[in-house]
Amino acid sequence: MDYSLNKTCILLVLGLTLVSSCDAQQEYGKQYLLLEKEIVLPGVKGRIDHIDINIKDKIAYIAALGNNSLEVVDLKNGNVTGSITGLDEPQGVAYISKHQEILIANGGTGECGFYNALTLKKTGSIKLADDADDVRYDEQADKIYIGYGSGGIAIIDAANHKQVGDIPLPAHPESFQLDTKANKLWVNLPGSGMVGVADLKTLKLTANWSKLLPRANFPMAYDEAQHRIIVGYRAPAKLLVYDSVTGKEIFSAPMVGDVDDLYWDAKSKSVYISGGGGAVDIFKQTDNSTYKQIAHIKTRDGARTSLLVPELGLFLIAARASNDQKPALLVYKTN
Repeated sequence: MDYSLNKTCILLVLGLTLVSSCDAQQEYGKQYLLLEKEIVLPGVKGRIDHIDINIKDKIAYIAALGNNSLEVVDLKNGNVTGSITGLDEPQGVAYISKHQEILIANGGTGECGFYNALTLKKTGSIKLADDADDVRYDEQADKIYIGYGSGGIAIIDAANHKQVGDIPLPAHPESFQLDTKANKLWVNLPGSGMVGVADLKTLKLTANWSKLLPRANFPMAYDEAQHRIIVGYRAPAKLLVYDSVTGKEIFSAPMVGDVDDLYWDAKSKSVYISGGGGAVDIFKQTDNSTYKQIAHIKTRDGARTSLLVPELGLFLIAARASNDQKPALLVYKTN
């Protein structure tokens, strides 16, 4: 097929994606998410990236990328209790429960710093290539996985702060998911237009699921019980569900635009999606191959990063400052 034609088609779809948005949808399903509180993030400027949580103490950690800081938020009292400043585009964050430490991945320098969760003092660091990004912590193995650079996932021993492995990739990794029992890792590689599958023993890609369209696959969730990978695309805005073993597409549907986070809740069999298009979409699985959209709930424009905390029945959304609205952590109760 003619490459120039392919390129033109992709650019046309991208253009249509930018001028159209699911935000034009009527709001419905508000009963599934109840806004409990808005916790203002004083002085935080610019884009806000990923969130993690200390479930036991109900403390949220927010990577304020545009502000070069990490904000520490007490969910019980509804206020910011601390801040780590002087960072360089913090993107990924993980609370390391076993060691009561916070890991922060800096996109600007590639430094991944460890901090004591009580004192917020630095306890160590690891230098990766630039664009250190998404983070996953495997508590059972006490290992941290960090996507970084033009193509790699570093594996870190959480106890001694040392790199013990690396998975080379053909493009920068966005969201990824682990199944340590199956020794597999699935990763979004939007720069290559594919979902990659890696073997955790050999630390190599073993398969990829490529698509011409949709493109720009950023968030990903994993349904371990049903062996499914759930992916959010931006161009056009689509939710896709794959068989995690074969890569076969099971379900596809349009969704909110500018998606950056999505989550699978096994208890309610629902997918929660936050998009910068200014809404949260919820899809509920109704049979083996169907997911019905049951909610389109307006939030704020640009509020695209989030965290589902099923243990607490909470859905947290990071909202940057916009117009006359202050930056805030939006705390929703799931229902």
